[in-house]
Amino acid sequence: MDVSPRYWKMCRISASQRVGYEYSLVPLAQEFLNKKIRHLAAEDTQAVLLSHFLAKNSAVDATSRAYAGLCLRCYVSEPILKACQKIDNLFSGDKHFTYQELLSYVLNDDGQTLVIIDQEGRNQLIVDNNGEAQTTAYRFFSVRILQTFNADFESRMSLDNWAYLQTRQNPELKDFLSEHGFKHLSDWALLNRVRPKQLERLSKRDRHLVEVFHAVYRRDRLQQSSKGARKCPDPSTAQLQEMLNGLRKRDVIINSSVELMNELKQVVTQLRHYDIWSYREALEVHDPETGGYTYRSDLPAEHLSEIDIEQQEILDFLHEQLSLALTSAIEQEIRDRTIDLKKSKKYARFAQQFISGLQLYYFQNLSLRDIAPQLGMTSWDQARRVLNPGELLSKVRTVTTKQLLDSILKKAVEMGLTKMPPEPDYLKTLAEYIEAFADNEIFREAAEEIKAGKSRSMNSLYAQQLRTYIEQHT
Repeated sequence: MDVSPRYWKMCRISASQRVGYEYSLVPLAQEFLNKKIRHLAAEDTQAVLLSHFLAKNSAVDATSRAYAGLCLRCYVSEPILKACQKIDNLFSGDKHFTYQELLSYVLNDDGQTLVIIDQEGRNQLIVDNNGEAQTTAYRFFSVRILQTFNADFESRMSLDNWAYLQTRQNPELKDFLSEHGFKHLSDWALLNRVRPKQLERLSKRDRHLVEVFHAVYRRDRLQQSSKGARKCPDPSTAQLQEMLNGLRKRDVIINSSVELMNELKQVVTQLRHYDIWSYREALEVHDPETGGYTYRSDLPAEHLSEIDIEQQEILDFLHEQLSLALTSAIEQEIRDRTIDLKKSKKYARFAQQFISGLQLYYFQNLSLRDIAPQLGMTSWDQARRVLNPGELLSKVRTVTTKQLLDSILKKAVEMGLTKMPPEPDYLKTLAEYIEAFADNEIFREAAEEIKAGKSRSMNSLYAQQLRTYIEQHT
């Protein structure tokens, strides 16, 4: 059965990790998938699980319904996490909380309790060891997401996007955020917080616009913030005139304040488009008039074509496959490294300490020099030859990008974008893109952590996934 491990691995709050969460194996969910629906194609799995959980098949008993729900609760835990991380990003540095604080409101699933919903779909019921359902005052947010998801509605969104949207609209989370002044970013707030990565995507002229806007508006905004002002107002006439003067010095000629405002708003449109694809926000929102779902109003109309929806599908697929490939590569390379050490005459005695050494390096941030005596090694050089975090990272990167390339090629063939074998130029271009994508998402930050020395802070996605593996194997 080629089913995503998302159906039996749940993202849960963890006090043992500084990142605030961990992915935990849920044996009951994995066993249910293996026994009950192992004959299904991967694309049918979610539909069958939903049918079981929502009791659309009257022959399904309460316990089986609860097991199906447990698989789906694992699945939605990931977009719940991503929504909290995105909210954290929207606040940027102007906040007094972390996304870990948000998790307590929405990642409240224990991954063990068997839960179904009543026939009306309103109440959560706990299923006991005898298969009997009982009412409960406690509510899992993950189950609430499944309760409100309508897979049959003509204009439905994906379960991933539904979970993401429901997390952003969670009442308790919104109450918490309201205390910190949270609101969707205005045009000027969005323009004010432009990151270098976003600037790179703009034209030279638009970069000049942003730089001059920052020189004037951000300067004044910092002074206003120090006086307690929170909302970003429209640029004043005086500010716009100062911007026009600054642009002339850069040989950018704009004839009036009105034209400048229009050009600034065009840049904002580009930035919103960047955020949509960069952070993969849900494309659809609830329409109270029809009861269905429509495309978000802040999506530029020219980006709602079938091509762009197809690009969204590819981007979602790319992120999912990257996560799977990273997990697989870490498991493979640690296993291979341990085997190689066992075969080594010089270092065989340290094979069993390899994971312990990584634990000291990635959990306690110890240097190789400090790790050496704890593992009974005689020198820093010996610790480097046995553990060699840089070499491990390099090998994981190689395996990850290869697996990701294979997955994307298969997807491209299915979508009719290429044939097998692909043209050499197509393969070369795709491979370069995959490597750049993987480096930007994972490996560049992971490499910088290793180079940082004693000041290192192991918070990269690579470090997080490596810690998850180590916790599962110690």
